[in-house]
Amino acid sequence: MRLEPAGATTTTPAGAPRGGDTSASGAMPPASPGPARRRRIAGWSAIVVALLLLASIGVLVQQAMRPPETGVLDPQGVGPSGAQALARVLEAEGTPIVIVRDRAAALRELGRGDATLVLGDTASLSDATLLDVVAAASEAVLLQVRSRLPEMLIDGASAARFHAGDAVPARCELPAPRAAGPVIPGRMIELSAAAEAAGAIGCYPNEGAFGLVRARSVVDTPVTLIDAGALFSNAHIVEEGNAALALGLLRPAAGAPPLVWYVPALADADAGAEPPTLGELTPDWVTPAIVLLLCAGIVAAIWRGRRFGPLVAERLPVTVRAAETTEGRARLYARGRDAVHAADQLRIGALERLARALGLGPAAAAPEIADAAAAQIGADPRAIRAILLTELPASDAQLVALSDRLIDLETAVRRATRPEGTQP
Repeated sequence: MRLEPAGATTTTPAGAPRGGDTSASGAMPPASPGPARRRRIAGWSAIVVALLLLASIGVLVQQAMRPPETGVLDPQGVGPSGAQALARVLEAEGTPIVIVRDRAAALRELGRGDATLVLGDTASLSDATLLDVVAAASEAVLLQVRSRLPEMLIDGASAARFHAGDAVPARCELPAPRAAGPVIPGRMIELSAAAEAAGAIGCYPNEGAFGLVRARSVVDTPVTLIDAGALFSNAHIVEEGNAALALGLLRPAAGAPPLVWYVPALADADAGAEPPTLGELTPDWVTPAIVLLLCAGIVAAIWRGRRFGPLVAERLPVTVRAAETTEGRARLYARGRDAVHAADQLRIGALERLARALGLGPAAAAPEIADAAAAQIGADPRAIRAILLTELPASDAQLVALSDRLIDLETAVRRATRPEGTQP
C-alpha cells in the first residue's frame, strides 16, 4: 500500500504565488465587458422576457376561452358523456332550465316554487344532503342509479344488474315511456311486492327488474329513477327512443316552474357533515409515542452535535517524511504484537500493485487478482491464494517470510507481464 507523508506540506520559493494564484503584481486586471456586449446581453434578456410574457398571456387567454369542466350528464357538457344536446332541445321546446352547481343554490331555486329537480351524478353527495335536496323539490328525476340510491329513496327498491341485451319495450302505464317506445336501459332496479303495492311503477321490465321506476320517496317527493348515462348523453340521445323519453320525462306542463338541473360540485361532498380530525382517526397511544420520539431525537441531536469550540486549521511545525511515518506505524504494530494486522497491510499493497500489473480494474476482488496472478506465472491458484488471502502469521519470523513471498510473487508477475528488456 502506498503511504503518503502525514502532515506533509508543499514548499514554494520565496515570493512565488501560493494556492494556485497565477496573477502577478504586474499582470493586467481582467477587462470588463464593453458597452456592445452589455447591449447585446440586454437585448437578449428583453427578448426572453417578451417571449415569457406572450406565453403567459396565451395561457391566460386559453384558460378564459376554455369551456368549464363538465362531468357525466352535465347540461353544459359538450363531450360524449355530457347532456348539452338534451338541454338545448328542452329549451327550444319552451322548457326553461336553471343550472346550479352548489347545494345552497339548488335549495334556493327549489324553494321558490313547485320546481322539478334533475340530478345527474350523485356520487359526491352524502345521504343526508341528497335527501335534503330531493325533499325540497316537488318532483325529482335522478339520471343515474348508484348502488345505494334506490334503497335509500324508495322502500322496497334495490339496485340490480346492468342490462346487457337489446332494446326493451316500456310495458307500463306511464305516458312518457309508452310514447317513447323501446330503449336499451342501463342499470336495472328491483321492486319488492310491498313497493309495487305502495304504488311504485316499473317500466322496461327484464328478468324481474325494471329500467325505469317511478314512486313516492321516503321524503314524500315523487321520484323517477333511470340510469340515463347511456340514454340521454350527447353520444346516445339520437338512438332508439332516447330523445322522446327524455323530453317526456323532463318537459313539464305548460306554465310549470323551470327545471332545476343540479350538478354537484366537489365542495358539496361533505355538506352537512364535519370531517373527523386526525386525532379522532388515530389511536390514543400515537400522540405520546410521537412526542417521546421527538424528545429522543432532540436529545440525540444535542448529544451527537455538541462541539467544544470552532474548528481551527493548524499548521504542523515540521514536515514528517513518509518513511518516518511508516517506521512509526511498524513500531506500533511490533509493540502490539499484531502480526496479522501488519500482514494485512502488506497484502493490501501487494494486491493493488498486482492489479495494476495484470491490467485489472480498481473494482477487481482479491480472489480474482490471486487467480489472475497464478494463471500469469503458471502457479497453483491455491498456493497463491494462501499467500495473498488466507495465511495468518503468528510471529515476526512468519511475517518476514510472508513478506518475502509477496515480494517474490510480485517480481514473478512483473517479469511475466513485461517483455524482456522493458524497463519497469
